[in-house]
Amino acid sequence: MALVTLVLLQIFVVAAGAHLITSDVLVEGEPETIVASAEPPPVPVITAGPVLAAGGNGPLPAKGTLAGRLTEALGDPALGESVGAAVLDAETGALLFGSGAATGITPASTTKVVTAVASMASLGPDTRLNTRVVRGASPNSIILVGGGDPTLASPRTAGNSVYPRPASLATLASRTARALKAAGVTKVTVAYDDSLYTGPRTAATWKPGYVPEGSVAPVTALMIDEGRVSRDSDQRVSDPSRTAHAAFVSLLSKYGVTVSRSARRSKAPAGAQELARVDSAPVYALVERALTLSDNDLSEALARHVALKEGEPASFDGGAAAVGKVLTRLGAAKGVRVFDGSGLSPKNRIAPEALARLVAAAASPANPALHPIMSGMPVAGFSGTLGHRFGKLHSAYGLIRAKTGTLDGVNTLAGMTTTRGGRLVTFAFMADKVPPGWGKAEAALDRLAAAVATG
Repeated sequence: MALVTLVLLQIFVVAAGAHLITSDVLVEGEPETIVASAEPPPVPVITAGPVLAAGGNGPLPAKGTLAGRLTEALGDPALGESVGAAVLDAETGALLFGSGAATGITPASTTKVVTAVASMASLGPDTRLNTRVVRGASPNSIILVGGGDPTLASPRTAGNSVYPRPASLATLASRTARALKAAGVTKVTVAYDDSLYTGPRTAATWKPGYVPEGSVAPVTALMIDEGRVSRDSDQRVSDPSRTAHAAFVSLLSKYGVTVSRSARRSKAPAGAQELARVDSAPVYALVERALTLSDNDLSEALARHVALKEGEPASFDGGAAAVGKVLTRLGAAKGVRVFDGSGLSPKNRIAPEALARLVAAAASPANPALHPIMSGMPVAGFSGTLGHRFGKLHSAYGLIRAKTGTLDGVNTLAGMTTTRGGRLVTFAFMADKVPPGWGKAEAALDRLAAAVATG
């Protein structure tokens, strides 16, 4: 009888609740007051469309409409008389729009896309660049061996919040001192070995002012803080290897090891015992940094490591040859000719279609190892070298990932976006006879990219 009573009570409660839900509304704050509800007016439900419609495979933009918008924008006098453009469907590789698309144009820093693709394809995402200390020829001699990591940080930059977190020279000195003391050694001579790289430290095709103005440091296998004179300056030291060595010697003294003689350049003996080492961030993170910040020093280092991996000398010429080898393996060498890894060389030539195809390769699901190239590209209106771009083109904010390029008389932009219909496309817009007028060509390129994204 009790069970039956409980069941009937539950049925009554449920029924009463259903009646309240369907017929009445409880007034907030007055739970015992019941107000009869009128039929609410219909409210349309509005939802945003998917960020990448159909996974980025929305309908293709109408070629005629796209061509009309871009042809008009390409005629902007701010771009000058040597302009090339290419827009590709990322999925099929079809050329949706081209104007001088197969003609080589000076790419400036969009060359870093080429270096990044070669680095990821050759070195792999998880490779790290190491800086080591090994024993010298005598028991009380050690050698600081550069491994080509330009991001190695001195104590003066240790507090900088940069991505990725760099290896620390202070950590290397501390580990070295600990290893020496464990062996009963407290007094040493210190030499340095930067022989990993060969050839000139600046490219023959570079303008002489690049190092003095702080665009890049002399390229060496041993440096700290990318060869900068100070934490808050882009001015570069004349000999990054000697500067790094001097900083290391000073740190050793701080950690209780006396240095009796130093400042000697000496190649480490083959098979020398390693006392300590520090490793850079993995290559995928270095590539992201190089693209986001348009980092010339890091791009040159990556090109040299590609050269070493591909069996070429770690020099400007060797790096260019090795990058060509990798692109040939990928079937992406056509239309690409480079003389450095950073894009500072005005002799570099890349066709817009070739550049757009490299971006498409990096975005393709078939090439997951190349995806850090896309995550490293600056975002319109938000990050890196695009953080200040796109001015009043607010509708394009966040929709475009692209690498910028700037030299005297050169402005370029290459990247990816989705069209209004949700189709993933890649593009390259390039001009290398830009008339004087700071920012005007950049604004013209931004309008071109925005026309693809929002038109």
